[in-house]
Amino acid sequence: MYRPLADRIRPQSLDEMVGQRHLLGKGALLRRIIESGSIPNMIFYGPSGIGKTTLANIIAKQTDRRLYKLNATTAGIADIKAMTEEIGSLLAPGGILLYLDEIQYFNKKQQQSLLEFIENGSITLIAATTENPYFYVYNAILSRCTVFEFKPVTPDELIPAVKRAFAAVTEDTGVEYVVSDEICRKIASGSGGDVRKAINAVELLTAAASAGAGPVTVTEEDVAQVSQKSAMRYDREGDEHYDILSALQKSVRGSDPNAALHYLARLLTAGDLPSACRRLLVMASEDVGLAYPQAITIVKACVDSALQLGLPEAQLPLAQAVVLMATAPKSNSAAKGIWAAMGDVAAGKTGDIPAHLKDAHYQGAQKLGRGLTYLYPHDYPAHWVKQQYLPDEIADAVYYEYGDNKVEQATKQYWEQIQKRQ
Repeated sequence: MYRPLADRIRPQSLDEMVGQRHLLGKGALLRRIIESGSIPNMIFYGPSGIGKTTLANIIAKQTDRRLYKLNATTAGIADIKAMTEEIGSLLAPGGILLYLDEIQYFNKKQQQSLLEFIENGSITLIAATTENPYFYVYNAILSRCTVFEFKPVTPDELIPAVKRAFAAVTEDTGVEYVVSDEICRKIASGSGGDVRKAINAVELLTAAASAGAGPVTVTEEDVAQVSQKSAMRYDREGDEHYDILSALQKSVRGSDPNAALHYLARLLTAGDLPSACRRLLVMASEDVGLAYPQAITIVKACVDSALQLGLPEAQLPLAQAVVLMATAPKSNSAAKGIWAAMGDVAAGKTGDIPAHLKDAHYQGAQKLGRGLTYLYPHDYPAHWVKQQYLPDEIADAVYYEYGDNKVEQATKQYWEQIQKRQ
């Protein structure tokens, strides 16, 4: 039966694993836990293809418990029941080490069905998820587990795995492959930090190679065909989506046009034009704001152009908007003002609207005292007159404070001069 190359050369020890040095390097916490043989309940969190399942297999070898694997995308209560019936039997005398892949697909009832066995120690849970466990795993399970975050493997760490894959194919087939260090690096770089993807690329390259009398040379053209867009990790509903949007906004806010363009490129390469447009409009008001009030108009025009053009041409006006905002002066004074006001409203700090501000355009309004003492600002010099606008309960509240940029300071100076005249 066919076995994928990635499965055939799966590491059998901690030292054979690539990447995750922060967890498995000499002296790292998780490595010390595994070597102690006392395995706690754990959640492995990180993208696919970076060693979560492999590590669970290695851990199972170092315990006297049976390794039971379930995938939450297909398993149900019946599978859990069948597993728990083996506890204490000859099949699992020392208990069960359960590797539950994609735990985020288990509903609350399914996850809670494991609690009794986790509590008494008859099941040691190693759950894996590609989604943030703090969002997708219920607290009852989360509080009983230690979360370890797995990270994409760097190209330098991946190169040994690529070379090992080529060597394994040569051992299986007898065909020798001429693979330069640069080719190995391109394969590693094109995998997006996914070990499985890199090894699958090797399997495709060797399967497509024409074996002749001599060694087979792997070309850059073939690697480019295999890699295509595989280096991109993106899930429109997952963590990567929000991480890229967060990085884009923080790069613009931090006035780094190069980083901002990089994260915009990642969004557009993934084809996520709507998310990019929406976030740019947010930044125009939240981060550039009143320091450059025209920014929102320009960004809106760029977004409209991008939506009309579609990809790939949409990258041009969006790049213009990103560079404009990244290099523009910044102010979040308006954003801070509305956040403070929203906070007061949410906390119930409102009060009755002053009578002179209430609608007076109906019969009987005057009898109710509506609008009687309202002062019409346009009847006064500079179109301003002092009067109370906030409710009595919060009459002294200050939500907006002028930013320290040239535009807002000029506005502040203007109003100070107007108010001093009256």
